[in-house]
Amino acid sequence: MNALREHPEMKTATLVLRGTLRENEPMARHTSWRVGGPAQHFFQPADMDDLAVFLRQLPETELVSWLGLGSNLLVRDGGLRGAVIAVSGLLNRLEQTGPHTVRAEAGVTCAKVARYSARLALSGAEFLAGVPGTMGGALAMNAGAFGGETWQIVKAVETMDRQGAIRKRTPQDFEIGYRHVVLRTVTGEELGVRGNTSRLTPHASLAEGASRLTPHAEEWFVAAELQLQTGERETAEARIKELLEKRNLTQPTHQPSAGSVFRNPPGDHAARLIEACGLKGFCIGGACVSEKHANFIINTGNASAADIEALIAKIAGTVEQQRGVRLIPEVRIVGERPPESPGRGVGP
Repeated sequence: MNALREHPEMKTATLVLRGTLRENEPMARHTSWRVGGPAQHFFQPADMDDLAVFLRQLPETELVSWLGLGSNLLVRDGGLRGAVIAVSGLLNRLEQTGPHTVRAEAGVTCAKVARYSARLALSGAEFLAGVPGTMGGALAMNAGAFGGETWQIVKAVETMDRQGAIRKRTPQDFEIGYRHVVLRTVTGEELGVRGNTSRLTPHASLAEGASRLTPHAEEWFVAAELQLQTGERETAEARIKELLEKRNLTQPTHQPSAGSVFRNPPGDHAARLIEACGLKGFCIGGACVSEKHANFIINTGNASAADIEALIAKIAGTVEQQRGVRLIPEVRIVGERPPESPGRGVGP
């Protein structure tokens, strides 16, 4: 990649970045819903070392957001302040590290991890074929599909902080739940830091795209080591094929969406509740509830982020009113509303 000019507010000008930095980059080009305003600074690192250099040069007050495939993400029409770090296809090392372990960097797609593991005759990662994102994002939200969840197969993770320091952590360092991962409070002796040290914020969220786009998080996932089991290549590949066929039959995979919009409430399914309220096919602007799967919102071609956010709010309000169940969005809603926006919808 070409060298680039320094971020205008970076703390130093002594280290040259090797990645690509663009300003006011339209996020609609990088999200699966194909909506979203501009990112103030949009950085694609050349590799892990380049990422560390970039983070070290950022002002301490700079908002940092992370982006994988842009699924499970709604960027508002006003865009994102600060720096967006895009890792998909860039932090992309994928390798076998032991008889039953595979290491994947944050920018590797979940589907690629599933196929790679199957070719090694390792089982346990097949469900990842149904997760439409990168490993960074899967780690950040404990993504799941077809009964499997990411952290069920995690042996260890690597995180990076604002000073570019890398830490290796185990699942015991985190509070892990349904679509929920939070770093536990730790002491300095427990960190195992490689490189410069930094202060951890207690219970700091770790981001997607990776990455969950969480401003001011102190650490972010950059790689994971997965613990798998001995299997048979043919069996694992057949299972992946079966899961993908099921996904194509039941989900609108050929239309712009962001995956499941709401978490499933305990003992029920969000899609069933939404359909029971008669909302299949309901639209606001260019955003519509999928006729194929009621927990998907599709962009029919001209939707704005405001349309999608308003539809999310409409669905949640209707289900709560008619069924007495409060649906919690699974998608991350981030960014700024345009000045002229009336400020409708849900999210931060």
